[in-house]
Amino acid sequence: MGWMHTAHFLTSAPQLEHLPAFDLPEIAFVGRSNAGKSTAINTLTQQHRLAFASKTPGRTQHINLFGVGKQKVDDAVLADLPGYGYAAVPREAKLRWQRVMGNYLMTRENLRGVVLMCDPRHGLTELDEILLDVIRPRVEAGLKFLVLLTKSDKLTRAEGAKALSIVRLQAGGGEVKLFSALKKQGVDEAAELLWRWAHPEN
Repeated sequence: MGWMHTAHFLTSAPQLEHLPAFDLPEIAFVGRSNAGKSTAINTLTQQHRLAFASKTPGRTQHINLFGVGKQKVDDAVLADLPGYGYAAVPREAKLRWQRVMGNYLMTRENLRGVVLMCDPRHGLTELDEILLDVIRPRVEAGLKFLVLLTKSDKLTRAEGAKALSIVRLQAGGGEVKLFSALKKQGVDEAAELLWRWAHPEN
């Protein structure tokens, strides 16, 4: 799965209109500020500092794009969207980001898939459910969708199985996988799935 390891920074944008238009398939990573999103991206790409994992949740306030592709030819784009729902972020900033994310998820033409990070100890929150509602029309039209239950090393096997079954019911159509950056659980399966999303003809 060396394809993911080729990821490199392309650009960062505070607003949708500042994002360059690509005709490459794009896969967006979303999730609450403390769901382990940056850590998961860095684990999938085997790069320590590609996505900025801050000790202060809510720090990422831009959409960051990364190119992936072998022989230095990009054939897909990864989009790291700001974490949402962190209490210390001012309300105006929260609302602005909800609008930016909503617009991105509803209108980004080359978006092929969405990966939602979720801490299985808390399950899908109200904000996660709102996000699922936003993308549901696009999922019904063919948008790919995956929930990664991060930090799953903190669960027993029975707890992991229970979390999987609950979130599968809540996700309504998306794939759900246990994921641990620490134990490398689910990393290969997730990377292979994303590769297939970006290369449906293969």
